[in-house]
Amino acid sequence: MARGPRERVAVSGIRIDGSTRMYGIVGDPIVQVKSPELYCELFAAAGMNAVMLPMHVLPDRFDAAMPALMGIHNLDGLLVTVPYKARAVAFADCLGPTASRIQALNALRREADGTWSGDMFDGAGFVRAAGHKGQVLKGRRVAMFGAGGAGSAIGCELAAAGVESLSIIDLQRERAQALAQTLRREFPSCKCDAVDAVPPGMNMIVNASTVGMRADDGLPGELGALDAGTLVGDVIVTEKPTVLVRHAIDRGCQYVNGRDMLRGQSDALMSFFGRG
Repeated sequence: MARGPRERVAVSGIRIDGSTRMYGIVGDPIVQVKSPELYCELFAAAGMNAVMLPMHVLPDRFDAAMPALMGIHNLDGLLVTVPYKARAVAFADCLGPTASRIQALNALRREADGTWSGDMFDGAGFVRAAGHKGQVLKGRRVAMFGAGGAGSAIGCELAAAGVESLSIIDLQRERAQALAQTLRREFPSCKCDAVDAVPPGMNMIVNASTVGMRADDGLPGELGALDAGTLVGDVIVTEKPTVLVRHAIDRGCQYVNGRDMLRGQSDALMSFFGRG
């Protein structure tokens, strides 16, 4: 049966027509992301005629795909996930404060004049999620696995939140060293170092690496002794707890998981997109 010119098509509870505004999330892989479901629900709750779609872009096509996507006139914004948070900076005409510090972003929005602004919200989402769980970050001694886009953002926000120290572990040691140097410059009261393993005396462990995305992944590294006073964070968004989160639960630790972080940054991202 032919549909009327103004009739919308219902897709999983979301109604789509010719005036629907689009948002996307770009990554490789993409099947693991939960943002489309979350933001389609948030858009609907806000009364917006908008959807978010997953966009699987392979590394050798990324530089060509981004301008093509940004040239779609009814695409108002993009989220950026692994492994493109640093590469996406080149496509922003203007960077927000966190993205400027760490040269990585996870969100881009189209401005009224057609230019694109970008910023990074992974760290803000993580810190907000910890606060929602009643956790105090000030004064904590943190060991963090991963110095990529997510790790850089989380490190930046943890330092801003007043953690005492941040020990950064990354297989690319020069990347950890560069992040530590940036954080020492921006937050001189926080002791930041690149290290090879979790030092003794830590009371917070964060996995900001990609370890945990695959079902057969183990821990991101040797954790040392954990007790009930240790806060454990994991950026990986999964249906079931990651090995790290299960390890934390078994030892009576409080934790922040990837879903907590995703929800923690949703308000900030909706505001960034001008929809909050």
